[in-house]
Formats: sequence, C-alpha cells, structure tokens
Amino acid sequence: MIPLKRIFPVIVALITISLFGIIYIQVNWIKNAIVIKNTQLDQRAINVVSDVREYFVSHRSSSIQLKFNNSPNSSQDPLNGLTFDMRRPVYQGVADLFSPQDIQKVIVNSLRQHHLDTAHFEFAISGPAPMSGFVSMWRIQTRDFQKQFNLINQDSLNKIKDYKMVIGPLDAQTTATPEQLFLILPTQDEIVKQLTMMIIGGVCFTLIIIAAFALTIRTMLNQKKLSEIKSDFINNMTHELKTPLATISLAIDAIGNEKVLDNREKIRYFSGIIKEENKRMNKQVESILQSALLEKDEIGLKLQAMDVHAVIQNTVDNLQLQLAGKNGVVDLQLDAINPVIMADDVHFSNVVFNLLDNAIKYSKDNLEVSIQTYNTRKSLFIVISDNGIGMSRDTISRIFEKFYRAHTGNVHNVKGFGLGLSYVKAIVDAHHGKIKVESVVGKGSKFTLEFPQE
Repeated sequence: MIPLKRIFPVIVALITISLFGIIYIQVNWIKNAIVIKNTQLDQRAINVVSDVREYFVSHRSSSIQLKFNNSPNSSQDPLNGLTFDMRRPVYQGVADLFSPQDIQKVIVNSLRQHHLDTAHFEFAISGPAPMSGFVSMWRIQTRDFQKQFNLINQDSLNKIKDYKMVIGPLDAQTTATPEQLFLILPTQDEIVKQLTMMIIGGVCFTLIIIAAFALTIRTMLNQKKLSEIKSDFINNMTHELKTPLATISLAIDAIGNEKVLDNREKIRYFSGIIKEENKRMNKQVESILQSALLEKDEIGLKLQAMDVHAVIQNTVDNLQLQLAGKNGVVDLQLDAINPVIMADDVHFSNVVFNLLDNAIKYSKDNLEVSIQTYNTRKSLFIVISDNGIGMSRDTISRIFEKFYRAHTGNVHNVKGFGLGLSYVKAIVDAHHGKIKVESVVGKGSKFTLEFPQE
C-alpha cells in the first residue's frame, strides 16, 4: 500500500491540472460562443437592413404615384399624358416619401422578425439635400443616432456596430447622391443576453468544481492529520501503559525474592507501588473511556450545589507532592463572595485537577501558580495562571482538540494522551460555561473559566 504522504502530492497535482484544464476549456468555449454569436448577429442585422431596403424599393413606386396624383402643383404633359410634381426635387427618396414613424415601424417589424432587440437601436437615412441631387446630408435620424455614430470608432470592444445599405436611387442613369440607411445596434448587449444562462451555468459549475477540489484537499489534510494523531496516540498509550506494567512486574519479582518474603516492611512497600501503578493505569484507561463518552455525547451530569473554593483547596492539597517536585507554590486568591455553583462533583473536580496538572507538567523549576476567583452579577470566574513554558498562537488554537499535545522541543518527559484539555472544554460547555486561554511562550499561561450562577 502506497503511504499517504507519498500519494497525497500526486493527487493534489492531478486534481490541480484537471481543474485548470476545465477552466481553460470553459474560457475558450465562452470565447468561441461569443465569436459565433457575434457572427450570427451580424448576419441577422444585415438581413434586417436588406429586408428594409427591399420593402422601401417595393413600396417606393406606389408612394411616388400617390403623391403625384394628390399634388396641387402637378401639371399634365399634353403630349404624353404624364403627371409630375413641379416642386419635387430631382430625386425623391425614402426620406421624401415616408415619414420617420413609418420608417421606424418597418425597421421594428424587421428586427422582431429576426429576433433582435427592438428597444435599443438608432437609425438614420443619408441622401441628397432637397432641390439638389449632389449635396449629401442626414435626411432623417433618431435622437441619439449622432452620439452613437460618433462612438463607433472609439468602441474597441465592438459593443455597438452600424450596418448600412444603399436604398436608392437604383436607376443607374440617375446622377443623384446615393441614399443610404444606417442602423446601429448594441451588439454586446444582445450577445450577453443570449449567452447569459450559458455563462452563468459555466461559472457556477466551475465554482462547484473548485469547491469540491477545496473540500477534497481539506478532507485529505484532515485524514492525514487524523492518521498522525492516531499514530501518536498509539505510541503514547503504549508508553503510558508499558511503564506501570514494567514497574508492577519488577515489584512482583521483588516480592518473590526470599530476602523480601520475610520482611513485612518491604512487602508493604512493594505492594504500595503495585497499588499506585494500578491506579495510574486505571486513570489512563478512564481518560480514554471519558473521551469515548464525550464523542458520543453520553456524559450524564449530576448537578448539585457545590463550593468551588473547597474543590480548589482539596485539589491543591492532593497535588502537593507534584508541586514539591517542581519546587512550586500556589497562591490562592479566593475572593468570590458567592463560590457556590450547580455542577457535577466528579467532572468539575476533574476540570480543576487537569488544569493544575497541566500547569505542573508544562513548567520548569520554581513553578508559581495563581488561582483567583471572583463574582460578577450573574457569573463565577476562576482564573488559573502560571509561569510555565507558555504556548504559541498555533498551539492555543488547537489545545482543545482531542489527542493534540503541545510540542515541548527535546523534552519528552510530559506524559499523557492529549485528552485532558479536550475533556476540560467539553465539561465546561456541558455546564454552559466558557473557557478562555491566554499565553506567551516562555512566560506562562492563563486559563479563565466562567460559570453561570442564575
């Protein structure tokens, strides 16, 4: 089986390459889709202009005849019998024969027929000025046409485009300036409108893939951390159980010695060692069982009124031997006016014991521990501080994790499974309390516990 440490970088690299590949494909697909849609839009816009041109070409003759017949200044050619308008210019184009409203209506109908935006467009017709067939000018234009027309050359992103087509005169013998229809459309808005759902879908699925990738990496890191924790726990448990077993074995062998069998004092001494080591193993097993109960949320609290000061004093008395080993002293500042809270006697005592035990374990010689209590209007506070080795910020953020043990450099005499503070946090939470940690490396740590007194 390939170790996780070796396969982890390979999996991360493969997933990263796949993710960037998918993103690259998505970006290129969107770019190609925009190009295709842009081409389709251009073709439809050209078809619109062409259809408008065909409409005006087909309706121009009938419009001219109608104006001739209704003109008060028309005259009759006696030779050929033709009617003509004496006031009309040399060439009468679309701008002369159709009103702006009629032209706009024709364009709107054509845009709608080709599924283009009918709300945002501008148009104009250029052609010869009245009474002249040679001077070109804007004959008809919408309100914002000139503004949009001026922006076209400055538009590097092709957000707007103009489409133009000659709509007259169609007679090759006519010398009048050509009449042209100009149509301006917001192409970018149309493309975005058509591709919005596709782009949103592509972005959403890409984000989902990125989230899945991040979740996979996080899960793998957690699994790696759990694997390391499991290995550390097995090593610690083996060491913690092996030491008392070895001591008990030596004590039993000593009792079996003929010189000891006749010495009641030595038998009592070695029996005491066996008893203490047995208690030590039971304590370690009990901490593991408590951890299992915490994980299942099966700890049942038997709440009763208890004096916090009495618990603290009793715990300090029981730890005098350990304190003496570190040349330590405890300064009690039990100033709480009301030291009574509703708590479980066993679990609350374990909380105080674990915090003081940690202060002793993670300290150098000449240990100084301060325990302070005080009341606020609704709470009882317990502050336990020491001048021990302290903790880094990373350690502070993780000390309540199960099986986590603070690094102590080359010092390996700190025993335990890393369950003490996770147990403390769980019991404080079960009592609806709060726990806060402050620490500086090399200067010591301070634990502040708050319990409600309502």
